[in-house]
Amino acid sequence: MTANPSERAAPDALHGLADIMDRATSAATARITSGLSPATMAQSSSDWWVHLLSSPGRQMELAAKGARKVARLLAITAAAMARDHDERLASLTLFAAQTEFSEPGELGLFIDEAQLRLLDGMMCAQGYLDSSQMGGAFQMLRSNDLVWSRILSTYLAGEREPMNDLMAWNADGTRMPYAMHSQYLRRLFLNNDLAEGRYPVASHPISLSAIRQPVFMVGTERDHVAPWRSVHKLHMFTGAEIRFVLTSGGHNAGIVSEPGHPHRHYRMATRGEDGPARGPDDWAAAAEPREGSWWLAWGEWLGDHSGEPVVPPPLGAPDKGYPPLADASGSYVLER
Repeated sequence: MTANPSERAAPDALHGLADIMDRATSAATARITSGLSPATMAQSSSDWWVHLLSSPGRQMELAAKGARKVARLLAITAAAMARDHDERLASLTLFAAQTEFSEPGELGLFIDEAQLRLLDGMMCAQGYLDSSQMGGAFQMLRSNDLVWSRILSTYLAGEREPMNDLMAWNADGTRMPYAMHSQYLRRLFLNNDLAEGRYPVASHPISLSAIRQPVFMVGTERDHVAPWRSVHKLHMFTGAEIRFVLTSGGHNAGIVSEPGHPHRHYRMATRGEDGPARGPDDWAAAAEPREGSWWLAWGEWLGDHSGEPVVPPPLGAPDKGYPPLADASGSYVLER
């Protein structure tokens, strides 16, 4: 039995329309994101600030600091610079940063091939992943704290939780560019390309084993985004000296843990250069527990790995028409 020509034409027409729409959205996305991938973002941003700070008159080795997803880009940057024999980084500080994703924690429940295809479709249509869309996954990870308790207190009891600095900062969400976020989730998170030596920068693969600068690394006890045992795995991939800190708190509060904050504690231990790597639980059993904020220990570590203090370079270039716009931390934080 043969199909009616009109029945055959309908799927063909729909397929052609879908192809046109796909090409149109891809072109629009390229204009929005400039085709940025994690590798491109890492290379271009690092090139900019490394060149700026090591330009004539500002010669110095850099102590690079990175937090969360930016820290993964920092690890990529450091590995690429080491591969290319670029020695401008003197040390690395990584906050709650996974570089190996075989045990990603609860977030792995939301990341598989089918979910990534769905996210790709959402991001392709609008050019980015909105902070509210990404925040939904994090709320599900801590549904008792972030969903049900708030329904009870805010909706049923009519009690609004008072705002604090950390809550206000956390509410200022960020859109994730389509190309960057898609490649990050697929190549780093799902395929584990960075840890397994398949992740390319400038068309050549990089290896975490090339990182030889001393590393100060922080994990948090109740991190639902980057579990500390996963963060700790960097010990297995580089022979660099690593001072690892495990601090109380979660993904945000554990990092924003200033001196004087009550009820803070941490553990800290250093694995020497090319020393043996302990598993995370063995490390925790041997690490010395301490009270207070880990920030002071970090400051001491930076001092031990830095040169003599110098006068900060002047900001801006008034003689060229670029005066400083405002004192740190800028005018943006004052906007309502």
